[in-house]
Amino acid sequence: MLLYLRLLKESFAFAMNALRNNKLRTMLSLLGVTIGIFSIIAVLAAVDSLDRKIKADLSTLDKNTIYLTSQSFGPSDIPRWKREQFPNVKYEEYQYLKTSLTDVENSCFQYFTGSQNIKYESKTVSNVNMVGVTSEFLDIQRMEFDKGRFFNELESNSGRQVVVLGHDIAEQLFENVDPIGKTIRMYGQRFTVIGVTKKKGSGMDIGGGDDTSAFFPASFLRSYYGDNNPNVLPVVVIKPEKGTDMDALKGQISQKLRNFRGVKQGEIDNFFINVLSGFTDMIDGVISNMKFGGWIISLFSLLVGGFGIANIMFVSVKERTNLIGIQKSLGAKNKFILFQFLFEAIILCVIGGMIGLLLVWIIALILTKALDFEFVLGLGNIILGTSLAAIIGLISGILPAVSASRLDPVEAIRSGM
Repeated sequence: MLLYLRLLKESFAFAMNALRNNKLRTMLSLLGVTIGIFSIIAVLAAVDSLDRKIKADLSTLDKNTIYLTSQSFGPSDIPRWKREQFPNVKYEEYQYLKTSLTDVENSCFQYFTGSQNIKYESKTVSNVNMVGVTSEFLDIQRMEFDKGRFFNELESNSGRQVVVLGHDIAEQLFENVDPIGKTIRMYGQRFTVIGVTKKKGSGMDIGGGDDTSAFFPASFLRSYYGDNNPNVLPVVVIKPEKGTDMDALKGQISQKLRNFRGVKQGEIDNFFINVLSGFTDMIDGVISNMKFGGWIISLFSLLVGGFGIANIMFVSVKERTNLIGIQKSLGAKNKFILFQFLFEAIILCVIGGMIGLLLVWIIALILTKALDFEFVLGLGNIILGTSLAAIIGLISGILPAVSASRLDPVEAIRSGM
């Protein structure tokens, strides 16, 4: 053990000496490793941060939540031309399913629609995410309120012009003024503000729920757009009871809606039963593909970095040939010389890798402060980057270390004279 500690100490000293005496040459050789480690860890850190954010945003919803609509949330075997012929789900179908389904905790009717501008006196907020829903939406997606409340069943069914604003929207429109009871304009109509949600942070909740949304009764949109308007996509959101057999529930939904629509036996369903867990699985697939792409691109940089380290180690062997001969003549074994150069290559690569990690950390701090998004360089990625750098050093240093260990001591001393 003491021998290996001594080897490690000497190798570290030689690596530091190479950095001091040949700064430009050594740094250029380390540049490939630095860029490679930076590329891989930057991609992994960004993707991991995105994955963490998405899962945090979707945590307010049960993964078994079902979205019944004419569109598929993921890839489908049904041709596009056929999918485009599927009718939208109707409010009457929602009412029928709500009363006939079993093993369902709650369900609501919702419209996916385009953004709108909201005005209050002389102030205007553009591109507000509009969420037209029934009152049951509050029980399906956990919402917290900074002020006020959500609209009730009576207001929902009658399509009363009341609205719940996201935290950021209310802040931009009213600043220090209490928004409850104030009148705003959207869709060219007057709406009364009855609630403001708590600050949540930017996210990607399905159908809204973030700080830049406005929630109002779906019945208003029904009367405003009608039942077959391309500007809206109606959705029935179903939250199953805990422990429900999802396959059985999906079969029950399919059977009841087919019967309600009069779909003949042998014909395919003209609707899609999208389960949120399937959506998250699709996101996981996209995240995996992004990571794989990052690895492929970054490996080319690491390959170049490996060649650079191998080159500098061969130069180091050449410059220290006389010293190697003296060490061998004094009794140093081939294994000692081998490990000495191998450790030196690993140390140089780890230094390059740590520079790359430092750059990722600095950029993550800058982006976190500049954007409303938290970039995190996790401990796992730090360990991965360091380990990867050490492996590149091990692979790159093998040939130079082997060539150094096999030098004949007499010839080595003579070549240095």
